[in-house]
Amino acid sequence: MRFAPSPTGQLHVGNARTALFNWLFARQTGGTMVLRIEDTDVERSEARFEDQLIADLKWLGLDWDEGPDIGGPYTPYRQSDRLDLYREHAQRLLDEGKAYLCFCTEAELQKEREQAVSEQRQAIYSGKCRMIDPGEASRRQAAREAAAIRLRIPEHPIRFHDIVRGPVEFSNEVVSDPIILRSNGMPVYNYVVVIDDALMKITHVIRGDDHLSNTPKQVALYEALGWPVPEFAHLSTILGADRERLSKRHGATSIANFRDMGVLPEALMNYLALLGWAPSGGTREIFSREELIKEFSLERVTPSPAVFDMEKLYWLNRHYIKQRPVADLYQQALSFFVRAGLLSPPGESGQGASVMLPAGFREWFLKVLELRLPAVDRLDQLPERASLIFNYDANATLAD
Repeated sequence: MRFAPSPTGQLHVGNARTALFNWLFARQTGGTMVLRIEDTDVERSEARFEDQLIADLKWLGLDWDEGPDIGGPYTPYRQSDRLDLYREHAQRLLDEGKAYLCFCTEAELQKEREQAVSEQRQAIYSGKCRMIDPGEASRRQAAREAAAIRLRIPEHPIRFHDIVRGPVEFSNEVVSDPIILRSNGMPVYNYVVVIDDALMKITHVIRGDDHLSNTPKQVALYEALGWPVPEFAHLSTILGADRERLSKRHGATSIANFRDMGVLPEALMNYLALLGWAPSGGTREIFSREELIKEFSLERVTPSPAVFDMEKLYWLNRHYIKQRPVADLYQQALSFFVRAGLLSPPGESGQGASVMLPAGFREWFLKVLELRLPAVDRLDQLPERASLIFNYDANATLAD
């Protein structure tokens, strides 16, 4: 199993659920969990996003057996470090006649797309360069004419089995010959994901259903390369309360958002597991990490869209807040009081790591938490709930 995010932004709950389902399946079956960074989008990928992705996954309670931070038998685990490998296999496909050089310009391709729209049909590459004689193609390439490499889609329907959705079939008439290597030498997603999954021995590909339409092209690549096709499981879309695709307009959607609101990682893990997965044995909703590993099953993942219910998440969070020893939440709770201005922030040096407090404050503050924690759904609600009884000197400061 693998989780392969692109470091182009914060970790969204949809991707976090994908990571969780992969992790649960790997831990339940004794499989290997791989973290791979898909950073071939050079313009949008940033190292800071990769660092944040790793931190968010660890905060959520996930770990992995191979990855860019710990290595493994199939290193490197960043796609930008594997470009020579992708070019090698693209050349193999060319040499075997399973791929061909495409000299179509962007203007020509755009004209094809516009014509398809005007004729109210699906935009599919015409195959204009499919029949170019290999000798002519080689001469044009030698003359430095820009050329991409396209895979030849077979002349038959493409079929695969999806664990969540059952048998799936795509007519070859609705699948374009996909570009696998752009004219600038950079590989595309549908190509590199197959190379990496095959060489890293990935047996199960668990991902969002937005990738379902990519799958026939990937299956065709596996078959062209003579590699076994993995099992696929496409997870349903996560919707907001209005039943539109979950997005920022619905409020918090990233792991960082929920962490900053004082949602506990065990609550978020529990809730994400319930998005699209139906536990056996009734209506139970509260599961520990160990119980999720034991109970999880891909066969009980539903293809129906899952609705993200904030109130249910907060209900679960309240449960887990109550389960935590108050002392465990002391430092985290304190940070929300600093943020609310009920405790002064660090001095100008900004080097503070703890609150400089008089003797007896910790005991008093723990009593405040014991009194107010049962009344909150999120830790960021604590300052408001405790403001009337928070009599401590507001000039307390963070010290080195």
